[in-house]
Amino acid sequence: MSLTTSLSPTSDLPPRTGDQYTIEHGRYRAVIAELGATLRVLTCDGVHVTVPLGADDIAACCQGQLLIPFPNRIASGRYTFDGVDYQLPINEPDRDNAIHGFAKDQYWRLERLTECEATLSWRMPPVAYYPFDLFVTATYTLDDDGLHILVRAHNRSRHAAPWALAIHPWIANGFDGYGDEIDAHNAQCTLEVDADTHVQVNERLIPVGTESVDGTKFDFRVPRALDEQPYDDALTDVHHDAAGIATATLTRPDGSRVAISGDETITSFQICTGTGFPAEIRPAGVAVEPQTAYANAFNTGIDLIRIEPAQVSATRMSIGMRD
Repeated sequence: MSLTTSLSPTSDLPPRTGDQYTIEHGRYRAVIAELGATLRVLTCDGVHVTVPLGADDIAACCQGQLLIPFPNRIASGRYTFDGVDYQLPINEPDRDNAIHGFAKDQYWRLERLTECEATLSWRMPPVAYYPFDLFVTATYTLDDDGLHILVRAHNRSRHAAPWALAIHPWIANGFDGYGDEIDAHNAQCTLEVDADTHVQVNERLIPVGTESVDGTKFDFRVPRALDEQPYDDALTDVHHDAAGIATATLTRPDGSRVAISGDETITSFQICTGTGFPAEIRPAGVAVEPQTAYANAFNTGIDLIRIEPAQVSATRMSIGMRD
């Protein structure tokens, strides 16, 4: 006996990224997708702040995705936490790494939607490779300064949980380039990140050490042109201002500036120009990712957040134009 069901060709289905939640305030408009609570679109005065992702597109370069419960890579997908060994699925097989967590590939639940705010939630399913019962909410809010993102992770487990996060926006460079020509467009942009240290990596992009940015192409403590590509690098030992905010600023050739910021939990920024990416998937911009920890934190413990049972970890980030 078998049971087969089918949908009529005229059945209404949402886009592949799920329901779309649009919020607006003043000059700003954002669209958040149900899949991964992804920031799919962010515009200011009708101009793209981030490289947009189509509602049915594969986010091949993680455009606008939340990277939780870890950003970047974990070597061979293996880690040990509180004396227990775990093996994550390998989703970067060419480098034998686990990359960018799990929540980006799952549908989230809408909790609240107003004209200028959307809150979505996601609960970590029970799996052996990350058995921690985390309930996560992401709140996107627009105001005069731009987009604010609040991510809260509540540990409902009986045991402590390892945790780190990032958001992966590709900041539009002001052109609509394709493939390798994007390098020349990015080279006309400048980047400023007040960070003292560059994270050195091996051929698998796993950290092997750090170095001072002094005298290197990674010194963005004053605005520096992105004319020494490629970049796919973490900058750490970031400085926070008196309000506890760390900021990276990308300036486009037309002089418009995009600020990507985070609170005291943000300890690094990952910068990626996409140099050498396949032309058909390469975003026309620069990824500027505020992170609570850089690659392989589940193994090194560097900047890793430990959420005790019943406790909550919260991180605030923002993206906005600076006139």
